Amino acid sequence: METRVLKTLEFDKIREIVATYCTSTIGRDLLQKLEPVSDFNTVVELLDETDEGLAILRLRGNVPMGGIADVRPHAKRAQIGGVLSAYELMEIANTIRASRILRQFIEAVNEEEDIELPKFLAKKEALPILTGLEHEINAAIDDNGHVVDSASGTLRSIRQNLRMQEGRVREKLEGYTRGRNAAKMLSDSIVTIRNDRFVIPVKAEYRSHFGGVIHDMSSSGQTLFIEPDAVVQANNEIRNLKMKEREEIEKILQELSMKVQEIAHELFVLVGVLAEIDVILAKAKYGTAHKCTKPTVNEEGYIRLAKARHPLLPIEEAVANTIEFGKEITSIVITGPNTGGKTVTLKTVGLCTLMAQAGLPIPALDGSEVAVFESVYADIGDEQSIEQSLSTFSSHMVNIVDILKKFDSRSLLIFDELGSGTDPQEGAALAIAILDEVHGTGARVMATTHYPELKAYGYNRPGVANASVEFDIDTLSPTYRLLIGVPGRSNAFEISKRLGLHEHIIGRAKKFTGTDRGEVDSMIASLETSRVQSEKDAEQTHALLIETEKLKCELETKLAEFDDMKEKLVEKAKEKAKTIVDTARTESEAVIAELRALRMNAGAQVKEHELIEARKKLDEAAPQEKKRKIVAKAAARPLQVGDEVKVVTYGQKGTLIEKASAKEWVVQIGILKMKLDESVLEYTKPEKLKEPVVSASVRGRDSYVKLELDLRGERYEDALHRTEKYLDDALLSNYHQVSIIHGKGTGALRQGVQSYLKNHPRVKSYRYGEAGEGGHGVTVVELK
Repeated sequence: METRVLKTLEFDKIREIVATYCTSTIGRDLLQKLEPVSDFNTVVELLDETDEGLAILRLRGNVPMGGIADVRPHAKRAQIGGVLSAYELMEIANTIRASRILRQFIEAVNEEEDIELPKFLAKKEALPILTGLEHEINAAIDDNGHVVDSASGTLRSIRQNLRMQEGRVREKLEGYTRGRNAAKMLSDSIVTIRNDRFVIPVKAEYRSHFGGVIHDMSSSGQTLFIEPDAVVQANNEIRNLKMKEREEIEKILQELSMKVQEIAHELFVLVGVLAEIDVILAKAKYGTAHKCTKPTVNEEGYIRLAKARHPLLPIEEAVANTIEFGKEITSIVITGPNTGGKTVTLKTVGLCTLMAQAGLPIPALDGSEVAVFESVYADIGDEQSIEQSLSTFSSHMVNIVDILKKFDSRSLLIFDELGSGTDPQEGAALAIAILDEVHGTGARVMATTHYPELKAYGYNRPGVANASVEFDIDTLSPTYRLLIGVPGRSNAFEISKRLGLHEHIIGRAKKFTGTDRGEVDSMIASLETSRVQSEKDAEQTHALLIETEKLKCELETKLAEFDDMKEKLVEKAKEKAKTIVDTARTESEAVIAELRALRMNAGAQVKEHELIEARKKLDEAAPQEKKRKIVAKAAARPLQVGDEVKVVTYGQKGTLIEKASAKEWVVQIGILKMKLDESVLEYTKPEKLKEPVVSASVRGRDSYVKLELDLRGERYEDALHRTEKYLDDALLSNYHQVSIIHGKGTGALRQGVQSYLKNHPRVKSYRYGEAGEGGHGVTVVELK
């Protein structure tokens, strides 16, 4: 893009505003070079980067970018063998630390938030990892840029000796300040430093009493700063130690500078990537602060700006306009009087295009779309040039001639007051000819003019639309709203009438305008009336749509809450049922264990199949996880005394003893007698009337027992419990041989199952399956 166009459309001002959101000097320096690009893929990538930055700011509020400095000069000086200062090394360490924190932040956002950050992750990967150098510098230099004692063993030893020596000197001099004659001979009872040596302030008349070296004198000459003879040698030692300290510090800085020299290239890369990230985040911060959005981009020259504002106008003052053209309509001619906002509209379109092509969000609503143009040209404002002795018209024409030489079908052309500054008739003719020239090439064009001849331009040529900026006759001021499809009208007669001009003068003026002009103005007025009504209807429809959407969202929310509550209740019920089942199973196992112990220890005559039946009944009595509605089936016939019935609420069988009332019966359940409502009693056929057992494969009531048990995927304890229950069911079904599928895996489940089979009293033998039976993944069990 031409620098002149960027300045004409005020892109440089946008760039300066965005630069204020950078957190580092390297970011600001890079942003000052920001310019629109014309490559479509690059524009898409830039906008995607900014969009990721907007997402991060929306989720986290801010990004840690503190402590970054432009350390490239330091790295360059280290490259040529220079020794860096402690402060410069500290800046390098701080910059590396900032990159490390930023890398960790990006990783955390990517892992913890439900968003994808491919661009930021790529930037993170491009950051060199220089943590080793950071730690080495931090171990030698503190946050204030001072070399610490621990930087080397030699420095620690020197400084320890230095502190001891200084302590001795101070102690000796403080003996003078605390002496009997101190108040008399000393100006002040303090120990101070002059010329890097410890001295005491002595009154001039007592200088001979202390001897030594005079290092300074007060302005009045009454006080002499004397280094007594007693501490001269000690001060010399201190001076010597300080020289050694400086030499050791220089050595430490030189070693660290050599390490910086080794990774200087990585530091250049590091600073470059940090600057890019700072620029991306500055764009995102600008977009957030100015309520901007990421537009969609295309290569077809199509522009649709939804409620777009001029980015340099205050948000509360700027009038938002929806502007759409570039498909069927490729040229828009805005007509109407001056000060109506035509130029602001042109700049809004041009500036939003340039911003998008620079990767900046634009001040428009979501769903906006801009085209990526190869070039943008603009002729806006008063171009009068006194230095070149050019009039306004001549300056405009020089610029337009240059544009006509350079533009092509992939250009956006913006003309303000086309043809102005010369004879109206000739200017209008030139404007039409220029518009025909650029429109015929397929370029996208927006132009403004106040010539009435161009009001009919859009009606005579396909692909061209008229537009105007609305003017409020009641307030005698423009509303700055763009009206596409409606040409502007002067409103001069209406304004003059409201300002008090006599009717007969206005009537005479209308006669001079001609019939055609009056008909055109009437047509425009009719179009404006229709437009106002259409806008009112559209607003009402939009309000209804919003209300409908709101109701829909509320219903969806309530439905989601209901589904969530239902799911929680079901889960709660399942958990409660599982607890009851587990408790019942534990109790049943305890009963079975006691019965078996009784048989083995006391010789009780309890059969094994009776034990299995007992446990089976306990299992069947356990409540199921899935709730069922307790309603007895309709009786096949009226209940009678002596009938066998099933008590649905308890799942037990009993016999009817007597009828207690119209709807109640006395039922014998085992050794218990209970009075129950007839609704929970279900008639059952006596045992002798039931269907005979057809096959040994039928167990319990009427459930089928398979010849194999599949334990794959089961937990160890659950698998053993299922094995025990399965063997009981198989014994009841008179099976002589069954298969247990446990898989191969680690072998833990196989060993557990076979250990259990080894101790089971009704297992005759067991073996691995044959090749056709599953091999070592199956154990074949023979039952007694």
